[in-house]
Amino acid sequence: MGTHRVGAPGVQADPRAVAVLTVARVAAFVPDLLFGSNVVGALQAAGHEAVLVNAPASVDPAAVDVLVVDLTADAPERISLVRQARLHELGTLAFYAHVEAEVRVLAEQAGFDLVVPRSRMAREGPALVARLASR
Repeated sequence: MGTHRVGAPGVQADPRAVAVLTVARVAAFVPDLLFGSNVVGALQAAGHEAVLVNAPASVDPAAVDVLVVDLTADAPERISLVRQARLHELGTLAFYAHVEAEVRVLAEQAGFDLVVPRSRMAREGPALVARLASR
């Protein structure tokens, strides 16, 4: 099965190809409002239900499938959020500044499902969330 861009001039879509997107309900704890708005906008554009939250305590675990956490500041405090998310069986996605490799290690040890650099979150956020939601 090849890949084709649907709607490209002169290219017929493969009828056997099925695009499946697992839609997730996402709470994003990203204190950087500009980047947080970009994250939420990208998630919503991909079909996810996403909201930016000011404090993880304001998240209703019954209304969320995936928690996205920015670890670029106050990492130790934010890493502890994964314990609460685990109690409610939420998928967890954290991102960090690429120059802080030790933060990645701490987040992985704490139990986040996915820990990625901020640049990857910007590029692949919706796909990463869909991956967590489909597990």
